[in-house]
Amino acid sequence: MVKRGNLDKVKGSLFGGAIGDALGYAVEFRNEAAIRNDYGPDGISEYKLRNGFAVVSDDTQMTLFTANGLLVANTKRYLGNEFDYEECVYWSYKDWLETQDNDYSEYAPNKDKRNCHSWLCDVPRLFFQRAPGCTCIDAISSKQRVSIRNILNNSKGCGGVMRVAPVGLINLLDMDLDIKKIDYMAAELAALTHGHSLGYMPASVLAHIVNRIVYPKAGLDTLKDIVIDARDTISQIFEGDKHLKYLVELIDKAIKLSESDYSDIDCIHFLGEGWVGEETLAIAIYCSLKYQNDFSKAIQVSVNHRGDSDSTGAVTGNIIGAWIGFDAIDKKWIDNLEMTDVISEIAEDLSVGIELDEGGNPTSDWMTKYSSMTKV
Repeated sequence: MVKRGNLDKVKGSLFGGAIGDALGYAVEFRNEAAIRNDYGPDGISEYKLRNGFAVVSDDTQMTLFTANGLLVANTKRYLGNEFDYEECVYWSYKDWLETQDNDYSEYAPNKDKRNCHSWLCDVPRLFFQRAPGCTCIDAISSKQRVSIRNILNNSKGCGGVMRVAPVGLINLLDMDLDIKKIDYMAAELAALTHGHSLGYMPASVLAHIVNRIVYPKAGLDTLKDIVIDARDTISQIFEGDKHLKYLVELIDKAIKLSESDYSDIDCIHFLGEGWVGEETLAIAIYCSLKYQNDFSKAIQVSVNHRGDSDSTGAVTGNIIGAWIGFDAIDKKWIDNLEMTDVISEIAEDLSVGIELDEGGNPTSDWMTKYSSMTKV
């Protein structure tokens, strides 16, 4: 088995996203006065457990299904089949939709009849609605396969950016794939549900940032360097888009605010509330740059505001988790987190890209998961 990916950083990003998601999910839709009233002047700083677990939202659910689709595509391409990454992720999202529409006890007996595209459908804990976005539900329910060139709606909600970190994390079969192609792939995956360019361009920025952290490039030595590189690259990819200037200005504002003396809550208010993609990205960039050596502080700041706390927490966690790595995350955030075994397994698979035996063939366990679509 060849392992070129940095597991510590891949795992850090996936767990970071789930941690931010779980912490923020408890206070999503609540204003700042209510958060302080319930959790104290600093807001929420510990998990609010449900039945003993810090539960994740649709953000983490969809991130896992994104990863699954990418890994299925990697496997098919290795075996010589002509399947693109976007198509496989699209069908994986169809499986995610099944987990939102069905009870596992009713779904499982008929799984073989459903043309399943993901072993995650063998995980009963995923069969729960966790405030899924209406735009995602409606778009994936549609029978129309969409893309940037064939959009379904004009939504710029944050549901596009909050789920695409695996695009930057996966050890792609095409390791010489140009970073612009990786960035554009992330945008295409976001555009499956969110057709406004401010719904899919932020996805490119996130994928670029985590990719450059996990697979370093000479000359990009600081997190700020990487953020600026992402900004400049998407400016080339989407040159001419009428909303690009606004996104670039918001990224620059996040960078500038991270170096300012304004309070965290004022800085977040300057950037927005996170209900839309560009604001979620900007808040995550701010928190990650401001507290790049303090995972807990970055996550806590990212969720203690009146906006879309689980998504700003998830994207912040994707970035800061990749930056510091899994081993540097305080154990208190791993304890009681829901589905740590599934997150770990997906992270390990992303870091490998495809698990091969000594003969250069995918292992039987790998084929069971990413060809037969069944949990080992």
